Amino acid sequence: MERMVGTVSRGVRAPIIRQGDDLCKIVVDSVLKASKSGNFTIGDRDIIGITEAVVARAQGNYATTAQIAADIQAKFGDGTVGVIFPILSRNRFSICLKGIAMGAKKIVLMLSYPSDEVGNHLVDYDQLDAAGINPWTDVLTEAKYRELFGSNPHPFTGVDYIAYYKELIQNCGAEVEIVLSNNCKSILDYTKNVLCCDIHTRQRTKRLLKAVGAEKVYGLDDILNAPVNGSGYNENYGLLGSNKATEETVKLFPRDCKPFVEAVQKAIKEQTGKTVEVMVYGDGAFKDPVGKIWELA
Repeated sequence: MERMVGTVSRGVRAPIIRQGDDLCKIVVDSVLKASKSGNFTIGDRDIIGITEAVVARAQGNYATTAQIAADIQAKFGDGTVGVIFPILSRNRFSICLKGIAMGAKKIVLMLSYPSDEVGNHLVDYDQLDAAGINPWTDVLTEAKYRELFGSNPHPFTGVDYIAYYKELIQNCGAEVEIVLSNNCKSILDYTKNVLCCDIHTRQRTKRLLKAVGAEKVYGLDDILNAPVNGSGYNENYGLLGSNKATEETVKLFPRDCKPFVEAVQKAIKEQTGKTVEVMVYGDGAFKDPVGKIWELA
């Protein structure tokens, strides 16, 4: 009979994953049990995907705001820290910002506009046009932004991120000043110590700042890229890829994924005779680092 079914995707139910669990065994056992109960066979070149969240959870790759603060203090000292181009997200950035603020005496928070890197808007282009504002040249203070545009809460969450981030920083005991600019060099009018929080453009941002006299320049990928006071860490990405675990902790992007996926592949081979592909993945929007194209998964 002619084959009429193409690629099939299955969600496999697994036990709750906790720190210290043998994730390789859990994955293999869960897939094999699913194969029996779901009446499907495992074949060569089948793909087993494990979300990065459960890998990090099993590793215990967490960090507290106090540990983030300690790394900020070690890298920047007591000077004013310019925190530039963060995304607007309670899940992805607010707890990181809390730790950053705990480690600094004053923060100048510079936001890109009309939106952050992933499309969360502080204002829309029609409002900019009506006000005669050019986002590529104009630097707005918080007061000027409020004068021109008032409050613009996020359409889905209802959060006014300028007010939210400002209050969060102040509650940590740090002074805060907020400006809006799309030129990374604008921050040097306020401080020469800069934490670059952009993602895909971070290397260019660091290079541009260093070329015009910035003294201390780090990215989120440089914070917790090694253990601090017993924290988790990621040597390649630091705080990039982290997200909120509790009000005082973040879950970091997992480490050592290659030996993990190879172990799963080997165990499946031993038990089924099939050579499968295994990957650790993150869901959501992905920007290809080579082609620069957004792939919305």
